[in-house]
Amino acid sequence: MFATYVLVTVLAAAVNGLAAIANFIGHPYPQSQADKLRVPRTWMLPLGTLLAAGALGLVTGFAVPPLGTLAATGLVLYFLGAFVVHLRARDYHLGAWSVFFSLDVAALTLNATHHGL
Repeated sequence: MFATYVLVTVLAAAVNGLAAIANFIGHPYPQSQADKLRVPRTWMLPLGTLLAAGALGLVTGFAVPPLGTLAATGLVLYFLGAFVVHLRARDYHLGAWSVFFSLDVAALTLNATHHGL
């Protein structure tokens, strides 16, 4: 169980960290998504910062378990908000969203299970 917890947490941190970097460098994919969802491009840096904080929190959670749980919870809430934005824009192509959301839910579940929360 420990190996699964570590693997899923590291994978979730890596995926969210890469998404944060894509927002920071102005990669075309997050910009096109923002345009499609009618999210101002000025939000890309703050949204990337939230993703980066979540990714760093997941990794830091190995040393400070409550921080990992809080980070995973924050990421799950972030992607629930993203789900609402997708629905508001009538965008039902949720493949990428479902990968992020499922990975973060798995990280939260395994974190809570591993630390007995």
